[in-house]
Amino acid sequence: MNMRFSFTVLVFFLGAVAASAQQGSSTADRTLAPFFFVDTDDPSVDQLPLKSVAAQVHVAGVIADVTIEQVYRNEGTRPLEAIYIFPASTRAAVYGMVMHTGDREIIAEIREREQARREYEEARELGQTASLLEQERPNVFKMNVANILPGDSIAVRLSYTELLVPTEKQYEFVLPTVVGPRYSPEAVNEILGLGGGERIPHLHEGEDPNYTYAIDMSLAAGLPIQNYNCPTHEVIVEKDTPDELRLTLDPSGGFGGNRDFILRYQLAGQQVESGLLLYEGEKENFFLLMAQPPARPELSQIPPREYIFLVDVSGSMDGFPLTVSKSLMKNLLGQLRPEDRFNIVLFAGRAAVLSDRSLPATQENLDQAWALVDGQQGAGGTELLIGLNRAFGLPLAGEGYARIVAVLTDGFIDFEAAAFKLVRERLNQASLFAFGIGSSVNRFAIEGLARAGQGEPFVVLEGGQAPDEAARFQTYISTPILTQIEAGFEEFDAYEVEPAFVPDMLADRPIIVFGKWRGAAAGTVLLGGRTGDQAYGAQFDVSTVRAKPTNRALRYLWARHRIDQLSYDEQLSYSDALRPQITQLGLDYNLLTKYTSFVAIDRRIRNEDGLETVSVPLPLPEGVEDSAVGDGFGTTAVEDEFEMATWLGRFFYRQDALWVDASFRLGMPIIEVGFGAPGPDALAPFVGLGLDMLVVLEGQAYRLHAEAARPAMQQNMPNPFNASTIIPFQIPANMAGPTRLVIYNLTGQIVRVLTDGHLAAGVHVLAWDGRDGNGQEAASGVYIYRLEGTSFAITRRMMLLR
Repeated sequence: MNMRFSFTVLVFFLGAVAASAQQGSSTADRTLAPFFFVDTDDPSVDQLPLKSVAAQVHVAGVIADVTIEQVYRNEGTRPLEAIYIFPASTRAAVYGMVMHTGDREIIAEIREREQARREYEEARELGQTASLLEQERPNVFKMNVANILPGDSIAVRLSYTELLVPTEKQYEFVLPTVVGPRYSPEAVNEILGLGGGERIPHLHEGEDPNYTYAIDMSLAAGLPIQNYNCPTHEVIVEKDTPDELRLTLDPSGGFGGNRDFILRYQLAGQQVESGLLLYEGEKENFFLLMAQPPARPELSQIPPREYIFLVDVSGSMDGFPLTVSKSLMKNLLGQLRPEDRFNIVLFAGRAAVLSDRSLPATQENLDQAWALVDGQQGAGGTELLIGLNRAFGLPLAGEGYARIVAVLTDGFIDFEAAAFKLVRERLNQASLFAFGIGSSVNRFAIEGLARAGQGEPFVVLEGGQAPDEAARFQTYISTPILTQIEAGFEEFDAYEVEPAFVPDMLADRPIIVFGKWRGAAAGTVLLGGRTGDQAYGAQFDVSTVRAKPTNRALRYLWARHRIDQLSYDEQLSYSDALRPQITQLGLDYNLLTKYTSFVAIDRRIRNEDGLETVSVPLPLPEGVEDSAVGDGFGTTAVEDEFEMATWLGRFFYRQDALWVDASFRLGMPIIEVGFGAPGPDALAPFVGLGLDMLVVLEGQAYRLHAEAARPAMQQNMPNPFNASTIIPFQIPANMAGPTRLVIYNLTGQIVRVLTDGHLAAGVHVLAWDGRDGNGQEAASGVYIYRLEGTSFAITRRMMLLR
């Protein structure tokens, strides 16, 4: 058999990031998107063209309609193109955009994404003022505005609607205001084809942008408003009638665009809006059912639980967010019962675990766990995939224990789809609940993780919320309100009903069913399920409900829900097979999607002199420190050797010294295969890697041993290189020990020693940043790199081009 060493690195670590600080940072362990804004001091170019953002919010009953106006003004002397990255609700159905240039109003048109981009770029090159709205994530959008001439003031307004669904009898409206820095491992994006997203400039912590941020909100609840509060902002409130109020931001509260705006309110008697809403359109009719579930059942015996707490200690969590997370953890640990078991996994650039197996919830073990958590400081990248793999890979507590994974993170990642897929594939092992920590969390990640894990999302803004959120978590996992939910229809011709499957109700919130209907508005909508050990049933008479033109938003809400489900299915499959359906829904219902965009063009040719492109710098979310951006990773207390990699197109994670196929499941039969021993032909390339591996082929697991493997070193990547390059190499178990990796010039002089010490068996990756041992840039040319051990030496060449 011809053994050929070949592998591709997915995620690698340079000595717990500490080695990275000594040897120079690797490009693959950086965030691709965020960096700090640097003003060029060129007075001819207005680097800060966004002057104001204003949100107009109108809530009528359970439907919110939001208009965001962005005003761009060029105070320089050269024409501009401005790029602005901004957030919106994860449930936003963006249905329109209008651009105002002087006294001209241009209504944007929906187009397929590529076509919209082409039309915009053609207009930009022709010197026409144009704007383009694209979806980067379901809750992150990008606005491009081209040919803003000196002295111009251009306003762009986008409109969206969303459904407000109360939880525990409390309504909550959330308006995200800023996109936090996303951690995006370059290798993950390259292999998964996720893309690194737009590079986003950020201001330093505590630094306000030059633009203003205003919110004007009116609420017409339809029933008397019993109480309300805004925990995030100082607001001025006008309340003329019992069921109406108006809020604006209080200027004394400072800049309001660096944290989510949240309004919570309850109706008199803790009532909630429920029942049917109908809308008759020209071509289609739509309905929405909001049904209040029964009271939470009593549960006399709660089975023992196994809790795996997965805690983010990365750089973006440093400071205030980690303080909040610690407060929450203290409350979560304090609610464990003696019969429960638990474990803690910390993750940043790698993952560390409290214990190899879950521990009984004794006071001694709880004290040890709290000491571990309380001693953490945030540093490193947000390698959530590594943390999830470590958590799900821990041995089960035993029979009779239901495993629950609780993730505590700000969600500042750029590879959400990979995380959702991993959680969905492990549903047979555990359910997952996600706690978003901080003032401006990535709600798409938090809600998506909980959705994939069939749990619930929580958002904890500050430490004072911790006791209530911990108690709510225990309530949800102890006694689901309603299970086995089904919707049916009698003499009501409903079709294209969403969702196709109604998940179990853990929280006290209405059951939501969207759909279309034909014929007469008559018949009955039926709901069934189980609450505790009792059957549940409810009926809704359609004939008693009148269709209203004011319910026009139902068509957008139905389409948005359908798009959301298709997009979720697409994310889990890593394919674009559903792209035609999503695209057509966007075009048919005039909605922004990942495949459809809004474009507005003023056809006048206004600029023939070219333009400068500038990106609007974003403030860091309140409480987030500078360490969340760029190279500010530092070292972390997470020291456990745990990695992920991909070989031959398959994912593996390292469990102790063994690389385990991500598709391996407990209970699979395992066949032992020695190095070079016979096996299926498809196994030969994996044997050739010379690693201790557990490989799954056609449902069968094979254990590969690497004792007889030989050392190997790959060609550096990339080669030739400019800024930095990586050198992957393998050390077999029988050759582990003192190892040197040295860079020489062609005269034999040592340029840089990358490592000189004891290295364990396995795969290693080191980086060279093109500098010598004194930190000076090496000249362009050919260099020799040599790997030496006590019984081997391997030499290769590389080329540096400045």
